Amino acid sequence: MTQAATPATRPRAGRTAHGRRRVRSALALAAMDLFASQGFEATTVDQIADAAGVGRRTFFRYFRSKEDVVFPGHDERLAEVVELLDAAEPDEPPLTVVCRTAEVVLDMYLSEPEVSLKRFVLTRQVPALRDKEIASIDRYQRVFARYLRSRLASEDNGDLRAAVIAASVVAVHNHVLREWLRSGGAVDAPAALREALGQVREALSSTWDSGAGADEHVVVGVVRTGASPGVVLQQLEDALRGLSK
Repeated sequence: MTQAATPATRPRAGRTAHGRRRVRSALALAAMDLFASQGFEATTVDQIADAAGVGRRTFFRYFRSKEDVVFPGHDERLAEVVELLDAAEPDEPPLTVVCRTAEVVLDMYLSEPEVSLKRFVLTRQVPALRDKEIASIDRYQRVFARYLRSRLASEDNGDLRAAVIAASVVAVHNHVLREWLRSGGAVDAPAALREALGQVREALSSTWDSGAGADEHVVVGVVRTGASPGVVLQQLEDALRGLSK
């Protein structure tokens, strides 16, 4: 009697980097669909796992909580940003490095448009998710500022410059991303970000090249999060220009 051939065992999806991204994205989309249909508080981890076709244990291999599932891959993206900054050539202008890295961050968001667009809707409906989103944005700004402080440590007002550059780059990045989200993905976000970052480079380079700044001056800027890149840059320029008076 001939034995039936044993079917080849299919590898688990989470065994490869691509597979892990696919599982993570499936969990995120399933969660956000459930949040939208039955509410964030009413949705359980078990329901999310069932909707994604995985077990509860698999969910917790990827996320610590249902709040985290709305921001899939954030820690990985942040680690990639740190690696990009650390790998930059030491003689490359730090502003150029940070601007280029901001474009990479935007590409990360655009690479999963469905997740990003659904998250945008949810974070405006659930305060806890909105707070988590703000905290994640702050982490990018701190990473940029830390890199810039290390590059500008020997220059006058190095800490101030690092803080202003990081805040400016993150502000225009967030504005462009927000416009893309509001348009439902219709805006050419990469082109808009390149243009906005060009304004940042021109404004900040001309400000410090003109000799503005002295060690005893400190600038604290308060800008509305919804302000356009032009408004943000104008306020920063006005504040920094006052240092030379």
